[in-house]
Amino acid sequence: MAKHDQFDDFFGDDDAAPVVDTRADGRLLRVPLKRLVPNRVNPRIDFGTEDELIDLGKSLRRRQIQACPAVSRSAYLKLWPDHAQSIGDVDYVLVTGERRYRGATAAGNPTLNCVVDDGLALDRKTFMDAVVSENVDRQNFNPIEEAYAVQALVSEFGSNRAVAQHFERVDGWVTQRILLTHLAPGAQELVRKKAMPLDAARSLGKLARDNGWDGPQQLAWWQEEQKQRAAASAERSAAKKAGKASVVPEPLVGVTAGAEPEVDQFYGRKTLPAGNAPDARQVAAPAAPVSAEVEEMRRRPASNATVHQTPVPVPRAAAQEPAMTQAEPTGPWQSGAALMDEAISSLSPSERSNFILRYFHVSSGVEAVIEDMRGTLAVEDRRSLAVILQQVANGLLR
Repeated sequence: MAKHDQFDDFFGDDDAAPVVDTRADGRLLRVPLKRLVPNRVNPRIDFGTEDELIDLGKSLRRRQIQACPAVSRSAYLKLWPDHAQSIGDVDYVLVTGERRYRGATAAGNPTLNCVVDDGLALDRKTFMDAVVSENVDRQNFNPIEEAYAVQALVSEFGSNRAVAQHFERVDGWVTQRILLTHLAPGAQELVRKKAMPLDAARSLGKLARDNGWDGPQQLAWWQEEQKQRAAASAERSAAKKAGKASVVPEPLVGVTAGAEPEVDQFYGRKTLPAGNAPDARQVAAPAAPVSAEVEEMRRRPASNATVHQTPVPVPRAAAQEPAMTQAEPTGPWQSGAALMDEAISSLSPSERSNFILRYFHVSSGVEAVIEDMRGTLAVEDRRSLAVILQQVANGLLR
């Protein structure tokens, strides 16, 4: 049984687990900037503006809360001996913290606090994991930097699956990011500036990879894609306005004689003008002419006698008259994606929540949901969907 310690009294328990000293194995040093250099395998290239770096450096001068992990020069050169000339005659090489190094340099600071741990240079895989993991987990990379970071990990780990398993992600998480490395510099700059959304960038990356597109071809595709997106957005806006302008008819017993069906521009199916609600028979076949006797009965005022609730018979349509065929549905009802676009643009956040929840209520079990989610999606897209659902679950359960 473990020895009783001071924490037992504090927490009011008698846990048999021992108290372990978890202080870092590395040495905390205040290193002169001239004896320190960033590593040469960092995929991060965006460190902020000069003014932002100066502000960071001034903050570090007042107090540096987080020390930068580093390794000795000799340990680093065992992994990348060809970097000897590029790193120069220094004592230590940063693992992460290059932005802090640049900020300290910009502000004229003389030193930077570092934790030196050569265990991070055990092999190239360990070193690259340390370089990339912090930035990926904290989302410090922009999408292009993240793409090259993941690509660098794949080259060290040997496969997409090995990297995915290391980060506890599905294979598609790796593949989707590496697709951005196939973009030309001009397209990558659009992604960095958030002028091209990630879904379009990944689609373009796949097309560029599969078809060998160069920069002009990629930008030409994006120009055409923008036109199609603008047209789709305009169509959704028009459909939304049409949906708001439409009047929902009050349910009536009969239909006014001579009412002609109109084509609803939003749903693409035939409806009657406002104030005329057909039943199933009336949608299937046109209303027959109403006789003068029936019209007289309808116009006759009610007397004090008991009124029978028996509905007034309406003559059947003549056999030779062709039945009206219901128009084939068009618009958002024809496409699940278009229907979701309409829901996103038309519903409030709370209504969208009910919209999504209702799907799971009406689905007949987990297998049915899986079948719906699978649909016609490729395996890569299914994995991407699984990642999204896992992230949603994690967010909901916080």
